[in-house]
Formats: sequence, C-alpha cells, structure tokens
Amino acid sequence: MARLLFGLGVAAVIFTIYAVADCAFFDRTRIRGLRRGWWIVVILFVPIIGALLWFIIGRGRADRLPGGRARTIAPDDDADFLRQLGSEAEQDDRIRRLEQELAELDSDKKSGTDEADGTRDTERKRPDTPETPGESGPSAQPNG
Repeated sequence: MARLLFGLGVAAVIFTIYAVADCAFFDRTRIRGLRRGWWIVVILFVPIIGALLWFIIGRGRADRLPGGRARTIAPDDDADFLRQLGSEAEQDDRIRRLEQELAELDSDKKSGTDEADGTRDTERKRPDTPETPGESGPSAQPNG
C-alpha cells in the first residue's frame, strides 16, 4: 500500500510541475478565466484539482472554424502577406535605381568629367598658374 501511495504522490508532483510549466509557457492570448499568475497560484496551492482545472478551463484552444477544421488562409487572401510583397517590390525598385545612379557616377568618374561644372580634370586650372599671359605668377618673376 505504501508503494502505491508513494507512486501516486510522485505522479501528482510530476502532473503539477507539468501543469505549471505548461501554464508558464502557454500563449497569453489563449489563456481563459484567470490571468497566468493566478493560474500558477491555483495549480500550486491546490495541486491535483488546480492542474485539472487548468487543463479543462484555463487552457484555451486554438481558433477553429465550424466543423473542427483549422483555419488556413491562402497567400492570395492574406492581407499581411500581400502587403509584405508590395513593400519588397518597392525596395527592389529603390535598390535598382540606386545601383543605376552609382553606375552613372562611376562611369562619369572614369571618363574624368566633373558633374558640377562639366569640365574634364585636365581642363581645370591650377592655382599657381596665371590665367592670362600678362599676369604675374611664379613663372613670371625675373631671374635675378
């Protein structure tokens, strides 16, 4: 008889621990009746009955359609999925435009033109050379 009571006690402890763990990790939106913390208190202070109440009352089922079928949505009918596809397409277009702009900038740099004034690098004037032949500059100084 002692072995039977010991076995039932161990089973009750294991059942209570399982119920507490299930309650602690269960989806908050599907818990019915009490809040999660109160369910844990009930399970711990009324061990077997509290755990049974948790599995019968507190543990809500997933939303189901009439007839017992789980609700599935086709991708064409899922608004979140379609919205995500639209944003991905917009991002792809933006990336393509930016890549084209970068390619244009790279081709301009390779050809040596400056976007700001349209002149080539070789056409730019150096600051130490005079702009007109009669002006004074480092090359126009007398030798002597």
